[in-house]
Amino acid sequence: MIDENGHQLGILPTEDALARAQGAGLDLVEVSPNAQPPVCKIADYGRLKYEQSKKDKDARKKQRHFELKEVKLRPKIETHDYETKARMAERLLLDGSKIKVTIMFRGREITYTSFGRRLLDRMAEDLAPLATVEREARLEGRNMFMIMAPRMTPTGPPKFSILRDREAKPVTQTTEKERTSA
Repeated sequence: MIDENGHQLGILPTEDALARAQGAGLDLVEVSPNAQPPVCKIADYGRLKYEQSKKDKDARKKQRHFELKEVKLRPKIETHDYETKARMAERLLLDGSKIKVTIMFRGREITYTSFGRRLLDRMAEDLAPLATVEREARLEGRNMFMIMAPRMTPTGPPKFSILRDREAKPVTQTTEKERTSA
């Protein structure tokens, strides 16, 4: 038994504990029901519940919520299309989402799953500075997929990002006079 000031009162019968709580104008709250003997506290139950809800709310705020976004590819994808999809995956990872990279096989393409695995390995290698592979490439039905999670601190710059390209090549504007004189 613990009183309203936090002092231990020792082991008391339930009736005595209830009488003390009612005498103080508070409630008898069971704090640890699994302990031998159970631990009870004299406290205002409404206030205790309110403080607990505040603690839970703060804990939820501090949690990181991951959304799972999907990037779909085909095994016979061209280089430029792959780079576009990889750029989109980079953007999603930088926003803090997990990504699921899916390769869809149609018809007889399913016999060449090695192409799909190579493509997923290439994606994992290209996005390695920004993400870690959470689930290795796996074939389920006609789809092969891999899940990647963003790194807390990236180990390098994005490979396909437009921002990196703009920093590398500054854009110069020429005037009409410079074009005609050249």
